[in-house]
Amino acid sequence: MPGTIYVDNAAEFHSETLVRGCEQHGILLTYRPVATPHYGGIVERLIGTMMQMIHEVPGTTFSNPVERGEYDSDGRSCLTLAELERWFALAIVGRYHGEVHGKLLEPPIAKWLCGVNSSKLREVTQADAFFIDFLPIIHRRITREGFRVDHISYFCNALHPWIAERDSMDRFTIRRDPRDLSRIFVLDPKGTFYLEVPCAQQGRPRITLFEHREAIATLREQGRLQVDEAAIFRAVAAQRDLVKAAAARTRSARRRLARTGDISQNPAPVDQTDGLGVEDFRPITALYPITNW
Repeated sequence: MPGTIYVDNAAEFHSETLVRGCEQHGILLTYRPVATPHYGGIVERLIGTMMQMIHEVPGTTFSNPVERGEYDSDGRSCLTLAELERWFALAIVGRYHGEVHGKLLEPPIAKWLCGVNSSKLREVTQADAFFIDFLPIIHRRITREGFRVDHISYFCNALHPWIAERDSMDRFTIRRDPRDLSRIFVLDPKGTFYLEVPCAQQGRPRITLFEHREAIATLREQGRLQVDEAAIFRAVAAQRDLVKAAAARTRSARRRLARTGDISQNPAPVDQTDGLGVEDFRPITALYPITNW
């Protein structure tokens, strides 16, 4: 676990999500001085190295149009967003960490292990809880039906004690993964654990926040004043079918397909109540502890 995270002054680095996550795990969040771009060299150089690697991937746009020349970036692109994330991870933990560094004169992983062995660093013992503590935060009150976030209802039986006391409770702190809206993580009123709460309607497919917003925009364009949850999921399913059919023909369709999270490659039993024709999400009920510092 890092002792310090060094960042610039972009809005996302001042967000409640990052600030609270660092406070929760005793990580010092350090901001570089304003209007001093040279302080960012420690990471900008690494970004440059990563960009050199990414030009090896089919579909790269290179650094500029002159360098790209006659290369058909759209025609050669083939990776989804999920596949690109994995490619980047392999590039870092495999190639970059394993090759001799020009300044260090040894592989970065060797330098890292030397530092770890010579200092008292804290380990991440609860990987799931650590992950949740850095997910985006939203705040909602609990209702008789559980929680409702962006037109989607979430409920599980473990919410009953909180529902019974809802009139005396403040808004709950909720975290959600933008790549999977089939569940949310609710912090209990005492701040000791997260409760994983699935969609109230069993059988809802996993969709991304991007798909969710696209579906709402489509419904509003059609003149729908009242957006309902079932319509959102039906719209996402219809959009996926359209995008898949057009993926081989248009540039925008291929890019939208890459942003769906690549979840359709693992089909599961279909919920026939809405006629969605897409896979169920995996229902999970779990508690994730909080580490206090």
